[in-house]
Amino acid sequence: MKLSYPLPNDAPYNDAVLALRIARHTPCSACDSCQGLRPPSGIALVLGDHSCHSSSLGDLNQYGSDEDEPSYLETCLCGHGVREHGADEATLGREEFSRRGRLAIRLDEMLQDVDRLLDFEYTDGNMLSLRQQIKLPVSLITMSPTSLDRSTRAPSSTPSISAEEPPVKRRRLSLSPLSDADEDEEDDKPLAAQVGLASDTPVRTTQRSGKKTSSMKSKSQTAPSATDDVKPDGACVNGHVSGAKVKIEEKMDESQLTRLATGVTVDAGPSASAAPPTKTEKAAFVELRKGIIQITAVENDGSPRSLVILTGLKTLFRTQLPMMPREYIARLVYDRNSKALAIIKRGYKVVGGICYRPFPHRGFAEIVFFATASVDQVQGYGGMLMDHFKAHIRNTYPNIMHFLTYADNFAVIFFKKQGFSKDITLDRSVWAGYIKDYEGGTIMQCTMLRKVNYLDKANIIAKQRGAVVAKIREKSKSHVIYQGLPQFQEGAPEGVTVDPKDVPGLRESGWTPGMASYLSSTPRSAEQNFIHRLLGDLKAHPSAWAFLNPVNGEEVVDYYDVIKRPMDFSTMEHKLNTNQYSNIKAFIDDTQLIFDNCRLYNPEGSVYVKHAAKLEKFMKEQVNDHARRLA
Repeated sequence: MKLSYPLPNDAPYNDAVLALRIARHTPCSACDSCQGLRPPSGIALVLGDHSCHSSSLGDLNQYGSDEDEPSYLETCLCGHGVREHGADEATLGREEFSRRGRLAIRLDEMLQDVDRLLDFEYTDGNMLSLRQQIKLPVSLITMSPTSLDRSTRAPSSTPSISAEEPPVKRRRLSLSPLSDADEDEEDDKPLAAQVGLASDTPVRTTQRSGKKTSSMKSKSQTAPSATDDVKPDGACVNGHVSGAKVKIEEKMDESQLTRLATGVTVDAGPSASAAPPTKTEKAAFVELRKGIIQITAVENDGSPRSLVILTGLKTLFRTQLPMMPREYIARLVYDRNSKALAIIKRGYKVVGGICYRPFPHRGFAEIVFFATASVDQVQGYGGMLMDHFKAHIRNTYPNIMHFLTYADNFAVIFFKKQGFSKDITLDRSVWAGYIKDYEGGTIMQCTMLRKVNYLDKANIIAKQRGAVVAKIREKSKSHVIYQGLPQFQEGAPEGVTVDPKDVPGLRESGWTPGMASYLSSTPRSAEQNFIHRLLGDLKAHPSAWAFLNPVNGEEVVDYYDVIKRPMDFSTMEHKLNTNQYSNIKAFIDDTQLIFDNCRLYNPEGSVYVKHAAKLEKFMKEQVNDHARRLA
């Protein structure tokens, strides 16, 4: 029997086709061994939907056919259908179903590239990474949904199936005006950097380009040509700083770990070491020091070397940013106004990269794409690349002190670790109209500190930590380690008790008998932790303002005549803190009571009912995501 499997570029993309693609790359929920939809024995698969072929004679189906056209695969070798393989739109919702469909199409494109579209057992590292994204729940702050025939997507966000048009622009408001012009230079300097700041980092006195009033007619597609890369003495993009040595940090011993875990003085040994614990050197820095990997700046200058590296970057971004249209990635990577920094190993194999657009006359740069290979994401490539990017920008474009980027919800945490913030202090007039304004993304900003050498960041942080610990030890005895109590040594008689006041160092640490009650409290279960987190998310939702506190009966005189069982989030928080919710169902019932009361008292179409609908949808999404994680 012949059945059909659609090609990635087949049209139209109906729900049955998307469900089949999703099911192929999603494990079966009804059995443990099935990792995705597989054709049953005796089934011969063919590519494409032959029933969609057109004829110059019109629709020939009305005349019948000698043989039946093959239909799409629907049942797996395990005996279950597409619904059991994560493709049930009724359960997922339209938005999540479409998101999984777009990822599944990208996976099929990867299979088609290696001519393995009908090989249901083939997989590789990149495909496994994307399949994990299919199983991930919807983010707490989702991207703005758009139809499948649009290409308005942010980096790492959900792409559309059609990829002919670039993302459209959308106006956004900045949160505050430019504020770094009045900063005191001492505020830019860390506490410990005054002691040992690297002498090879010159202090540049530059004019803030954010104060200029250049024409706003220049759009991001016509960015000014960047100046030639200038690398002064002592500046290198491969981490070799003049006079800087790479320090292999030692691991903490068991006693140090115990002290950090308990937070109280440990009675062992005569004294404590004055040196603070250090971390081991990350694998990425070891590989960079040994020459296994290199970080190189590249742009489209027409040279064969640059084109090879740019092609590797394009392939990397296509693989790691599956929601982005392929043509859009290629156009921006090869754009002569775009610049890039790439991590290469074993010749010109690209394992990480950042594509950016500099605007020196405006004082900022836009980060367009940022990705590292999935197999190397745990080795510290991302943080190392960002540090080298900051150093490269400082050496090449002295006037640029700010970075802007649009991040999706999976990338926000990473960018926060790299010094980015959602608070945009750069004046909107500086960047509006110059960068790609992606609908649904979260705009983030990073401002560099002039006196920080980002290639020596680890040593600066270590000195900062040492300075803080030294200040703490001036006022605290927590670093002192006392001898163990003889009453509990081996050979001591049993049944001996010790007054806590007689324990050396315990009184000095600030401990009181009342603190013992905190230690005896029952820890929260995973379900209780989820309830606490969900209540916090509900209270922080933009639509929750009307439901935070009880309704004022003096202002709404007839409210309690209509609503016999009032409920609000502050009452729920009190019930949660007093352990009145035995399970998540009781919590959901009270939450649903808030929404039902709102619809009962307020007319349909009112602002309160609309906010209740948004909040109810948000709550159900979070509960469904939690249930899928536990499944």
